[in-house]
Amino acid sequence: MKQYKISMTTMAAAAALLVISATSASAEEWDMPMAYAATNYHSEHGVIFADKVREYTGGELDITTHPGGSLFKGDEIKRAVQTGQAPIGERFMSAHANEAPLLGWDNLPFLATTYEENEKLWQAAKEKVNAQLADLNLVALYTCPWPGQGFYFNKEVNSSADTQGVKFRSYNSATATFAKELGMLPVQVEAAELSQALATGVAESFISSGSTGYDRKVWEHLSHYYKVNAWLPRNYVIVNKDVYEGLSDDIRSALHRAADETGADCAAESARLANWYFEQLEGNGMIVQDAGSAFLKELKAIGAKMQDEWLEMVGADGQAIIDAYDKM
Repeated sequence: MKQYKISMTTMAAAAALLVISATSASAEEWDMPMAYAATNYHSEHGVIFADKVREYTGGELDITTHPGGSLFKGDEIKRAVQTGQAPIGERFMSAHANEAPLLGWDNLPFLATTYEENEKLWQAAKEKVNAQLADLNLVALYTCPWPGQGFYFNKEVNSSADTQGVKFRSYNSATATFAKELGMLPVQVEAAELSQALATGVAESFISSGSTGYDRKVWEHLSHYYKVNAWLPRNYVIVNKDVYEGLSDDIRSALHRAADETGADCAAESARLANWYFEQLEGNGMIVQDAGSAFLKELKAIGAKMQDEWLEMVGADGQAIIDAYDKM
């Protein structure tokens, strides 16, 4: 009798293992490349998103994040998702403005310089951005803003007279334009490679938020940060459109539920961290201050020119975004 009980227990355990194995085998597994460090709040929210998707789909969809450009480099992620090499990924939206100028909607200098304004601009742009992404075989699940962009230098800068010939790390067409207008030399450098570029002299300056400076410990190479708050760019989590359309309605619903919640939480975290990053830069020896009036005047003049050029490239869709934003 005792032997029979052991046998039945063994059989029950084996059955449970079979159920677990079957559930695991039926789960769809996605790898999600991300460009920024694992400790960056964008990457951390990618993990939160993946956990929510796993929960809301009852384990039917299992997403594994790969931060820091470890699976695909930053400039490879959009193409990887677009072509199906990866079903999902996160990338800096305006990095694709060369291919699709509309995607530079969030890099219009001094148009939307607060989190509230940036959210309004996104709502004005969202429909047309999603249509553009559909043409690229992509679907956006959520976006999340960076804090306002400012300038990093290794010296005091009061005007463009101090920026001539400086090697400037650019991350998209807008930042390259700023560099050229200020007499600097733009060099394309991904965030994951920024520390090395600064250490080797490939780059001597860049525009970004306090987040990038903190993540990359730029105080080891640079001395000044000038608050400009030129724009609040966004990262976006994108899915291959063909893969997305092949999902069941329930899975798509769960994806969007997780995405909506994560996007809102990520934006709130960005706002919470904005000043904290400045405190960390100062605490590590950097001079953090507002840009001087002469420098800011030059920047705003460049910004107005850039907005005009963007509208010329994008046409009616771009003007519709600006008009909708102005009415909000």
